[in-house]
Amino acid sequence: MTQSSSSTKPGPERALVVRVHLTGVRGGAERREESLAVSEESLDELAALAESAGAQVIDKVLQSRPAFDQATLIGAGKLEELEGRVKAAEIDLVLLDHELGGTQQRNLEKRLGVKVIDRTQLILDIFARRARTREGQLQVELAQLKYLLPRLTGRGAAMSRLGGGIGTRGPGETKLETDRRRIHIRIKKIERDLAAVRGSRGVQRRLRQAVPLTTLALVGYTNAGKSTLFNRLTQSGVAADARMFATLDPTVRQLMLPSRRKVLLSDTVGFIRNLPTT
Repeated sequence: MTQSSSSTKPGPERALVVRVHLTGVRGGAERREESLAVSEESLDELAALAESAGAQVIDKVLQSRPAFDQATLIGAGKLEELEGRVKAAEIDLVLLDHELGGTQQRNLEKRLGVKVIDRTQLILDIFARRARTREGQLQVELAQLKYLLPRLTGRGAAMSRLGGGIGTRGPGETKLETDRRRIHIRIKKIERDLAAVRGSRGVQRRLRQAVPLTTLALVGYTNAGKSTLFNRLTQSGVAADARMFATLDPTVRQLMLPSRRKVLLSDTVGFIRNLPTT
């Protein structure tokens, strides 16, 4: 992993993960307690994602407030607290468990002096590392470009100052050159390439459908063991490890059931909260 220029220390980026627990919607005590539990689970999930991307999670912060702050998401008081934590723990990277607007991201980076990325950018960064097929790589780049497009203004200088590492894989600021026209042209090109790839995949699907076999799919949470089970059932060698989203490209294999009936078994991408849909 490329080391952030905000730190001269070797090794993984030191990360601080942050989530805002909104308390503005009133309800019974049980409902508030359940909502807080969901926020805590989501924060733990963000930390696991950060570690899967190669970061070392140093600290976690869960803030309760009635609404998001428009300028920084977390508000002036919490921002001052985070600034102290970042300096004291020599943090390289701050991860927010919410989607940040371009202005919010720039305000946070300017004040904290380190790279700040949100949950969507982190997941797309992991996808950029793990995609192996042509279609998967194109889909990830398309999602990254659509994510970056409304956040370009002033972003190039910030990324140059804060260095590489998590959140900077994929198309990158140098390639984009903060030029909206070029991005739109690239998006159109990717969409055409995707259409061609999907057309070829459609031919393969029709060939499979010519042989009437039922298709079964393994579905579930990311890192739940789907690929391990898939390998055990089909005697395959699909990559399976403890990282989130180790599987990004679906794999299909033929499987003989105990009844001697042949079916097709598919290993799929896992579920997670707030998975990017662009």
